Amino acid sequence: MPWTREQLAQRAARELRDGFYVNLGIGIPTLVANCIPNEIKVVLHSENGMLGMGPFPYEGEEDPDLINAGKQTITELPLTSYFSSADSFAMIRGGHIDLSILGAMEVSERGDLANWMVPGKMVKGMGGAMDLVAGAKRIIVVMEHTAKNGAPKFKPKCELPLTGANVVDMIITDLAVFARDDRKSLFSLIELAPDVTLEEVRAKTSAQYEVGF
Repeated sequence: MPWTREQLAQRAARELRDGFYVNLGIGIPTLVANCIPNEIKVVLHSENGMLGMGPFPYEGEEDPDLINAGKQTITELPLTSYFSSADSFAMIRGGHIDLSILGAMEVSERGDLANWMVPGKMVKGMGGAMDLVAGAKRIIVVMEHTAKNGAPKFKPKCELPLTGANVVDMIITDLAVFARDDRKSLFSLIELAPDVTLEEVRAKTSAQYEVGF
């Protein structure tokens, strides 16, 4: 059966490595903060000026002044530091973020990413996504495999405005995991969600990919 949002976050958390500085995008990626394995230490970064984010607070313990870039209440840790948004983006642009886990509306077979706007719909702003895909060392996308109308989101070419071209290293959907060792190659299907078949993934994917197992 397809992975739930929480299981997607748990799968993404398996890609964390000890000592990483990590940025989590809005949506499903924020859930990764509650799935970090006990045996590793990572430092979570937020574009609005926080380094060292903790997990989400328990109900009743929220601090309305302590939020992430997605306006969700979070917690701080003994190592937490605060700074301006300008300094925060300097960290991203300076190549100091090891991994960014982002949501997406579309990913192309070339690794192009579209996740910041739908033409004709109100957009509050592009946020930090464009800086992250240009500055972070590795990009993982976590998303549902298909859109609400059933259309594939992993496709030959993005139809929505791009956030970045050839920037995605791994795609984790509710059906499967795709990865590539370098940005010159096609993605390989490396893992299936429980009881999901190769045929089901193929039927719901219009992008070209290889099967890596």
